[in-house]
Amino acid sequence: MELSDQIFKPERYTYQDYLLWKGDWELVNGYPYAMAPSPNRTHQWFSKKFTMQVSKEIDKASLKCNCEAYYELDWVIDENSVVRPDCMIVCGNFTEDFLRFAPALIVEISSRKTKLRDRNTKYNLYELQGVIYYVIADTEKRSVEIFELFNGKYIPKSDTQFQLMPECVIDFDISGIWQLM
Repeated sequence: MELSDQIFKPERYTYQDYLLWKGDWELVNGYPYAMAPSPNRTHQWFSKKFTMQVSKEIDKASLKCNCEAYYELDWVIDENSVVRPDCMIVCGNFTEDFLRFAPALIVEISSRKTKLRDRNTKYNLYELQGVIYYVIADTEKRSVEIFELFNGKYIPKSDTQFQLMPECVIDFDISGIWQLM
């Protein structure tokens, strides 16, 4: 080990530290990630359209689905990890101010600044935490990639059906959102 590894080792933080910070941050395995500046217009547009449209689909299946769509909600994974996905679908009894269990679906709207983190850090984190569906929306290419958890690993998904809970299945073409722009 070099001397520089001992001197410049990044400090790790906890959820209690996170609560004291000003601005927008995420905390993954004790390491902070700044979320500034605010998302661009296309990012905001996709987030709004996804949340509105998926909410309509969930409402259609409301007797079978105990799910809600959220955007920019903190998910407190554990004492060392707090993330704020761009959009997510949460199923089950959720009454706290912040989520403390895995959502059924997460959307990260990727940009040049977040692409590497979305494809690596968050992909692996969400897979490990058991998020059933992970969607990466690319604002530059105007495309989406959808992954479904299968035997603990993400695999690409091409159809439009999402089984959010055993009795809750919605049919939603996430890729079609770009056609509205």
